[in-house]
Amino acid sequence: MKSSYIVNLEEWKSEFSFYYEVKVRFSETDLFGHMNNTVPFIYFEQARIEFLKELGFMQKWMQPDHDSIPVVADLQCDFLQQVYFDQRIRLYVKAAGIGRSSVDLHYCGINEKQEVVFTGRGTMVQIYKSTGKSKHWSEEQRNAMEEKRNPSYVK
Repeated sequence: MKSSYIVNLEEWKSEFSFYYEVKVRFSETDLFGHMNNTVPFIYFEQARIEFLKELGFMQKWMQPDHDSIPVVADLQCDFLQQVYFDQRIRLYVKAAGIGRSSVDLHYCGINEKQEVVFTGRGTMVQIYKSTGKSKHWSEEQRNAMEEKRNPSYVK
């Protein structure tokens, strides 16, 4: 596998702790029963939202009076194996790199045989609703992401 964001696949996989399970629906497949190549991006969104809920971010962003929101700046997917109707996929998410107002999220889709079927990465930025300008992560947010990134992280 050749991905610029993965140096050692086994080491990279071992750094994930959070996952969201999905089941490939019939409507997500093509005429041959293969998962459509747009679907992992939907799965990334689902898993990302659940990951952000676990961090406590989504609950605050969804409040009408909250001043910031997340936006996806870029997103990519690398397909490694075919995925078929009715397969269960564990979609792992981690904060691979934390910037001042952005985070580089990595994704790893693993099937029931424990095989990596696709990987991905994307940058998410926290912005002010009113201006669209980036908003720095609070210390609380940085700590929450760091803990998920490294479960042994000590504050």
